Amino acid sequence: MAAGIREKQTVALKRMLNFNVPPVKNSTGEPVWKVLIYDRFGQDIISPLLSVKELRDMGITLHLLLHSDRDAIPDVPAVYFVMPTEENIDRMCQDLRNQLYESYYLNFISAISRSKLEDIANAAIGANAVTQVAKVFDQYLNFITLEDDMFVLCNQNKELVSYRAINRPDITDTEMETIMDTIVDSLFCFFVTLGAIPIIRCSRGTAAEMVAVKLDKKLRENLRDARNSLFTGDTLGAGQFSFQRPLLVLVDRNIDLATPLHHTWTYQALVHDVLDFHLNRVNLEESTGMESTPAGARPKKKNKKSYDLTASDKFWQKHKGSPFPEVAESVQEELESYRAQEDEVKRLKSIMGIEGEDEGAISMLSDNTAKLTSAVSSLPELLEKKRLIDLHTNVATAVLEHIKSRKLDVYFEYEEKIMSKSTLDKSLLDMISDPDAGTPEDKMRLFLIYYISSAQAPSEIDLEQYKKALMDAGCNLAPLSYIKQWKAFTKMASAPTSYGNTTPKPLGLFSRVMNTGSQFVMEGVKNLVLKQQNLPVTRILDNLMEMKSNPETDDYRYFDPKMLRGSDSSVPRNKNPFQEAIVFVVGGGNYIEYQNLIDYIKVCVLLSVVVLNLLIETR
Repeated sequence: MAAGIREKQTVALKRMLNFNVPPVKNSTGEPVWKVLIYDRFGQDIISPLLSVKELRDMGITLHLLLHSDRDAIPDVPAVYFVMPTEENIDRMCQDLRNQLYESYYLNFISAISRSKLEDIANAAIGANAVTQVAKVFDQYLNFITLEDDMFVLCNQNKELVSYRAINRPDITDTEMETIMDTIVDSLFCFFVTLGAIPIIRCSRGTAAEMVAVKLDKKLRENLRDARNSLFTGDTLGAGQFSFQRPLLVLVDRNIDLATPLHHTWTYQALVHDVLDFHLNRVNLEESTGMESTPAGARPKKKNKKSYDLTASDKFWQKHKGSPFPEVAESVQEELESYRAQEDEVKRLKSIMGIEGEDEGAISMLSDNTAKLTSAVSSLPELLEKKRLIDLHTNVATAVLEHIKSRKLDVYFEYEEKIMSKSTLDKSLLDMISDPDAGTPEDKMRLFLIYYISSAQAPSEIDLEQYKKALMDAGCNLAPLSYIKQWKAFTKMASAPTSYGNTTPKPLGLFSRVMNTGSQFVMEGVKNLVLKQQNLPVTRILDNLMEMKSNPETDDYRYFDPKMLRGSDSSVPRNKNPFQEAIVFVVGGGNYIEYQNLIDYIKVCVLLSVVVLNLLIETR
């Protein structure tokens, strides 16, 4: 997108915090001081996008949860940012009755119903606070943006729209409708914020198709109501009147269950897999060292530390998609570079105490003064660099501990071989039975990948052997029972998902300390280099964007909400390749697929540049 979704959602939030008026750039005046009241949903949307400092710069003196105990601040306006739930509306009405604030700016994350709006109006009349309710807005911001090009539906109650919730065997029609409506509401909000009406493609007979039908209907109804449409006039960003519209590819999680189970090897995906990582914040438990606790005493509590991995973190932005050994080397290089700069400042300081009045000394003094002034002016940058180095040293060390203790490099390489049908150098039974390799969950994930990827299910005798080994390793066999039923139901035995030849290339072991004095002892960890190969989700996107004929996507349904009459068609009216696309996985995506899509885009851009250069040369 010309402007990323993170930028658009941030602009929308800043406008809301400025009483729904676009903030004036380079304004020198004091901001209007105000209080921000949000629920957990609002907090999750704001926290990855705006820091406490940014909120303060916008005049937010306090940010409080709606359902916390709050004191009255009668001379300050309050900006509310909440979901329009019954519980939230009741609490807002209570605030009006208690006269907590000077004025009320009510902003709802999703559209509020008329009946709930009337409840607020009645409460305002009853509390004689009608004039204090300054503005009421539907913000259509019911999604969480984590990257310039990645969003998720929700963090609170996410199990309600999870793969398990959608695929429960005992799910009722009413429950399924509720889940689909929740997903559609978030996707609708996403496109309102983006200011674009997509062309929708989806697979048939899946939950993705149900989402597509409902979303098409919701977009169509909004476009039909010309006076209140959210896709006309000021709501559309510049450039949205172009003929190019984005493609929305709705993919069902059931098309590929092996990738979410796969152990990974890139930095961001590893952090998400092995650490406590939510909404771009990683929580680490600091080791308390080797100090022993006296007998009978309570064990010491481990200190918890939180780190934000944000867009302003240059190291994270550069290396989040890199293989882990590469990240470890880069942290070490950054540390050595920082130490060299620090030593240079110290050296210049000691030279400044130079003695003697000869011309050479004075000339050297003036040169060093200029260098020291330059070094001092770059000190804030140096301190920020040191903070990021410490952050990534701690995070990467925590990841490395998991890799070494669970042999995740061995699991990653073995799973890649299974998925690409390569020759295995060790039997699966030996991997499961090895007491030093992985947790029971790691072993179960490995076996499920083998079971899903096999063209033919193992015989009953072999399966019993595997089951016994898994049980001896402490595994819960419930996931295997589900996958057996799932595979039989989807007839995967006859058409397993193809993952291509993705075997990683080992560059030998890090059988030494990487560098003298290195922070990372990578002894015994394999230095695996990833081979670029499109995963099923990326292949589907490529087929649909480039309008390629492929059995995998030929029967995908086609929806155009701008068409006056909806048509049940798999034949796209638009024959030109798409320039922009949004991929949404119904049932949950993962960082492996996200990184694979990013790598695919880089290859496409590179090919475009090569083609352009060839055209220029031929002319």
